[in-house]
Amino acid sequence: MSEKLFQSTAVVSIMTFISRILGFLRDIVIARMFGAGLGADVFFVAFKIPNFLRRLFAEGAFSQAFIPVLAEFRERGDKPLKELIAQTSGTLAVILMLISAVGMLAAPLIIMIFAPGFISDPYKLTLAGELLTITFPYLLFISLTALAGSILNSFGKFAVPAFTPVFLNLSLIGSAIWLSPQLDEPVKALAWGVFIGGVVQLLFQLPFLLQIQALPRPRWGWRSEGVKKITKLMIPAMFGVSVAQINLLLDTLLASFLVTGSISWLYYSDRLVEFPLGVFGIALSTVILPSLSKKHATQSSEGFSDTIDWALRWVFVIGTPAAIGLIALSQPLLTTLFQYGEFEAGDAYKASLSLMAYGLGLLPFILIKVLAPGYYARQDTKTPVKIGVIAMISNMVLNIILMMYLAHVGLALATSLSAMLNAGLLYFGLRRRQVYSPNPGWLLFITKLFVANGLMLGLLLWLTPAIAEWQDWTAWQRFGQLMLLIVGAALAYFAILSLLGIHIKALMRPRQN
Repeated sequence: MSEKLFQSTAVVSIMTFISRILGFLRDIVIARMFGAGLGADVFFVAFKIPNFLRRLFAEGAFSQAFIPVLAEFRERGDKPLKELIAQTSGTLAVILMLISAVGMLAAPLIIMIFAPGFISDPYKLTLAGELLTITFPYLLFISLTALAGSILNSFGKFAVPAFTPVFLNLSLIGSAIWLSPQLDEPVKALAWGVFIGGVVQLLFQLPFLLQIQALPRPRWGWRSEGVKKITKLMIPAMFGVSVAQINLLLDTLLASFLVTGSISWLYYSDRLVEFPLGVFGIALSTVILPSLSKKHATQSSEGFSDTIDWALRWVFVIGTPAAIGLIALSQPLLTTLFQYGEFEAGDAYKASLSLMAYGLGLLPFILIKVLAPGYYARQDTKTPVKIGVIAMISNMVLNIILMMYLAHVGLALATSLSAMLNAGLLYFGLRRRQVYSPNPGWLLFITKLFVANGLMLGLLLWLTPAIAEWQDWTAWQRFGQLMLLIVGAALAYFAILSLLGIHIKALMRPRQN
């Protein structure tokens, strides 16, 4: 089973990697054309609001609630399964159309709530409201896309949902390059890119649902057994699974009071953290949730625990060096990727400070993605909510304290510290309920990882040129040097792991009892 999970995770990771690479290209284009000024700040706020709601209604709470119920209904047969899909899709579509309509009408008021710092600048406030009116329907399209993706994932079709975000990135790139010069307010092109990207992503997945005969005609089913069960699981999960996103939204809210550029600095540093989180963390979470749900449905408690143990080992093997790399190469990364055109050296430096702070939270962010399904697969949504409340309150307190001393860096650091608390409480909760019991060998495993990561960090610090040299290089020289450092560090890390007795192939194989 572990080998099959590894193969599925690898498929999702590869497809997500393609999407994230295009995402970087998208951000490079946006940074070059709009920099870290007023237009960029306004767009990032207008995009973050429906994107945040997407995390609640789409791959966040909805998927965590829908997939376990879908697994349960699959055990009942083909007809109940199709009824569940039809009633869920119809109900979700109607609710989201109403929410989108309200969001478009109330866009200026929503901006005042989520970015109150814009109120003092009428132009900023008006422009942000206009952009949000365009981007808000994205919530409807992407949530239905996530529903389709959840169904495909449950049928073991992981590649299509993982590849789908490519179309959003292509839409934004195309809109920035070709549409923005045609508009009086160029940044509005990015908002239209979000809208078009949402439509295309949904249309792309429909033929694949038809292929597996999982595209029944949607219909209203608010009172049906399946929808009521999903709703019951989803409402508390909407908070529990989205704590990290709520924390990031709070960062944006508070950053709107800081100097212009703060929102953009946080955005670009967060995007770099999202790369390993998406390529590996979310991919791993996507794959193990259906597996855990199936094991819970078949009452395989040992298999349930083994799956979590397998996933946690992979988190530490991949997540730890990724976090160290982000922190050690923070300024070279931002200089190489974004410091062109309107995005200046000062912007790269400011963003690198928040990237280091976010980098401290990468491992906890990934752990949350793996540990939370341990609750949702068992249809326990209340416990993550309680833990999420504690983490969010802690984040709010830390935000206010650290922002006074560290400005935008304090906001990023607060998010990372609250993620550590969230992950720790989720872990100890699973242990206390005896849902997860660590397999033997963890102490030696962690010791070897500590040695390998320490040597890798030393190598990076020794070989990385001073930032003044990066500033003098051309784009191709920067990319070449960065790739040499990343590939060299990765090869050295895995070679050291192998010498220490941690073999990747062994982690792919199931535990021998």
